[in-house]
Amino acid sequence: AAPAGAVAFGVKHTEGVSVDLLFRGRAEPEAVSGTGTRWPLDEGTVLRFSMSRASSEVNDNKVTVSFYAEGGKPINQAGVFLTGVGISLDVDADQDGVVEKNSPNKASWAWGPEGHGAILLVSCDKEFP
Repeated sequence: AAPAGAVAFGVKHTEGVSVDLLFRGRAEPEAVSGTGTRWPLDEGTVLRFSMSRASSEVNDNKVTVSFYAEGGKPINQAGVFLTGVGISLDVDADQDGVVEKNSPNKASWAWGPEGHGAILLVSCDKEFP
């Protein structure tokens, strides 16, 4: 997706985003700090980004990739706006009629009349391939 003539790239990102570079032939990713470092534009290089917390509003985080020609001349930029969505399975884990986000019984399960916990049944068949 790089523009013609690009030989290097740089990455900037907002505080809520983590960015790693995966280079062909290397087992470990390199963390991107957003300090203006440039990397060679090699085939097989993968830019991986993620968020570890939910956003406070839509599109509140961004990753910008800048492309450079020989000699460091800027060619173009590409950007992605991100919105982190928090997902939680909230249940009535202690079976008192109240769904609580931070129930102490959410992470465990006990059988019987004094039991607690949730049972999640998942359909794993292929009704719609």
